[in-house]
Amino acid sequence: MRGPIDGVHPALAPVLYTFQQAREDLARVTAPLTAARIWASPHGFGSVGFHLRHIAGSTGRLIAYLQGRELTTEQMAALRAEHEARGEGREELLAALDHAFQEAEAVVRALDPALLPEPRWVGRKRLPTTVAGLLTHIAEHTQRHVGQAISAAKWAIYETGA
Repeated sequence: MRGPIDGVHPALAPVLYTFQQAREDLARVTAPLTAARIWASPHGFGSVGFHLRHIAGSTGRLIAYLQGRELTTEQMAALRAEHEARGEGREELLAALDHAFQEAEAVVRALDPALLPEPRWVGRKRLPTTVAGLLTHIAEHTQRHVGQAISAAKWAIYETGA
């Protein structure tokens, strides 16, 4: 309910709205978290840090598929390392997320809406989809992990009693 985005076809705008909402929600929910809480895995669930890193990485990977590209060696290595707590703090994680969103936004803004029904594939198994399907999945997948990050943040705060 944010209104039109200047220069963006209405069929492309939902994924951009998703990025806006994700930025806002994740900045708010991570504000009170210490580095330890960001990397806490309450009850074995994914940490907030994992979810932030995964949203950024999956956005980049899905954009590669949207563009009809294979994943790079760097993207595959990052995927394998998403669960590893390397100690990045809130600002570093949010900056990486913002960078991934900015790159994706540039691709989406430049996309010709006439390409929406064009076939695409995802992953090594080359699962069939379309440009529209990938855009939908990017938005849905982002919001799913935002929700999980919010839950993990609440658990991390609850578990530490602060």
